[in-house]
Amino acid sequence: MNSLNGTSVPSLYDASADFSSLSWLEQQWVAWYIYMGNPVLATGLMSFLMHEIVYFGRSIPWIIIDAIPYFRRWKLQANKIPTAQEQWECTKQVLFSHFMVELPVIWLFHPMAELFGMRTYEVPLPSLREMAPQVALFFVFEDIFHYFAHQALHYGPLYKHIHKIHHKYSAPFGLAAEYAHPAEVAILGTGTIAGPLLYCYFTRDLHIFTMYVWITLRLFQAIDAHSGYDFPWSLQHIVPFWSGAEHHDFHHMAFTNNFSTSFRWCDRIFGTDDKYRAYRKRLDAAKKAMKNSTKAQRDEMEQKLMAEVEAEGVRAEAEVERGMQKTKVQ
Repeated sequence: MNSLNGTSVPSLYDASADFSSLSWLEQQWVAWYIYMGNPVLATGLMSFLMHEIVYFGRSIPWIIIDAIPYFRRWKLQANKIPTAQEQWECTKQVLFSHFMVELPVIWLFHPMAELFGMRTYEVPLPSLREMAPQVALFFVFEDIFHYFAHQALHYGPLYKHIHKIHHKYSAPFGLAAEYAHPAEVAILGTGTIAGPLLYCYFTRDLHIFTMYVWITLRLFQAIDAHSGYDFPWSLQHIVPFWSGAEHHDFHHMAFTNNFSTSFRWCDRIFGTDDKYRAYRKRLDAAKKAMKNSTKAQRDEMEQKLMAEVEAEGVRAEAEVERGMQKTKVQ
């Protein structure tokens, strides 16, 4: 029987396999499954730890940035900095969803993945050339799914009893990416895992490592979109159709418009970015007209425009809830 670093290889792997040709990462992958001795447990624990490390690891830099006044110049709603209490309340809700909703799903993911034909413990791992088109497809699928599911969550009882929690913060921050009702986590999370599972079902050619790369990038996208910061080097300034924080921040501020996640395509195609584009046009025109004004005057102008948009959003939110009440009366 072959061995890896002196450890006997169980029946999970072919006894004649030559692990010496594996890369360092692939050797660690094999060693993990050998050490755990149970592929379901190994995949479940690795998946959950990966999610928690990536989510909070990406959120912590934004917490630090929020605490440093220097970065306020790039804050989209500079007058709304999350307090330590808000960060803590958000963290508690996020952890509740992670343990009560995501953990059970993640724990059962190995048998589900194998049912759909996904490779898990197998090596070698897929190459970047193999993963890139798959991850790109998952981004497109999730964005379309999220667009329609997100819009549905803005109507009637779905909003009042589920999605309203996520709209608690009109100026979102990194940790709030998954600050949501457990039902919303399940609904929108479906778009994240359904793409890979469907792809795997029809092609029988997907490794769970590609899934991990996809989820890592998706978490980065979600957290950054909720960060509340628009830096000159942010991805939306490099890739024009990328959504980014500037696009999604408007959704939280205005309640309506900009329902997509990663891309701007769906909102443009279906016209659900009309108020956003009108706001950007007014803001750009005002900045141009006030180019010789002081920074304080320009900031005041921008705060006034944002206050108007937010007030319209409050009215739109109230209208949704009133509409639900009228339906109950009828």
